[in-house]
Amino acid sequence: MNFTLHIWRQKNINIAGDFVTYKIDDIDEDTSFLEMLDQLNEQLIANDEDCIVFDYDCREGICGACSLVINGYPHGDKKATTTCQLYMRDYKHQTELWVEPFRAKSFPVIKDLTVDRSSFDNIIQSGGYISVHTGAAPDANTVLVDKPSADEAFNSATCIGCGACVAVCPNASATLYVAAKITHLSLLPQGKIEEKARAQKMLNQMQSEGFGSCSNHRHCERVCPKGITVSNISKMNQILAWS
Repeated sequence: MNFTLHIWRQKNINIAGDFVTYKIDDIDEDTSFLEMLDQLNEQLIANDEDCIVFDYDCREGICGACSLVINGYPHGDKKATTTCQLYMRDYKHQTELWVEPFRAKSFPVIKDLTVDRSSFDNIIQSGGYISVHTGAAPDANTVLVDKPSADEAFNSATCIGCGACVAVCPNASATLYVAAKITHLSLLPQGKIEEKARAQKMLNQMQSEGFGSCSNHRHCERVCPKGITVSNISKMNQILAWS
């Protein structure tokens, strides 16, 4: 398989970037998307050129580090899939690919395809935790959690914080990410005590980080690789509305 790749190159946040075109040939259809970029980098290094910087860690769809926009879709257009789970056979009918970083004011470009998502860390540090005393580990087994709440909390907790929801939102909002973290903790007995204060702190931090507000476009739900739904936002709004 042969591909024409238009890849965003940018030295740092202070220097304007642009797309650079590369050709790569003889790619096996079972090669993953990131492995294809590895091969391209080997080709660039062999030609004494600067390799393309992109982010990754687990390559198993767990860490959320592989934050690429491919042909306009965060993580590509395959539903419930991270970039590292894509294979080149998924693009056998799209031999010309445009690859760029997640674009949002709150995700400044570090270099090429890698962005700084420490704003997400700041949101978690503002309130995404339980600070009340919950006892030792054996005490946790004495706190009963009903099955529907446990399942719903787990579904929210599967958010990997990749930022695809921000990248696709016309307002660059992190509301789905924040709502998932709030809902996850609020559904558990240990998290109930601080739920409203937690929600207010995290939303305030989201706004101070420069993220926009939700306007119900629901694009975030479509591109989320873990299927986080906007029902989390409804739950968060209910928490904030309670006196």
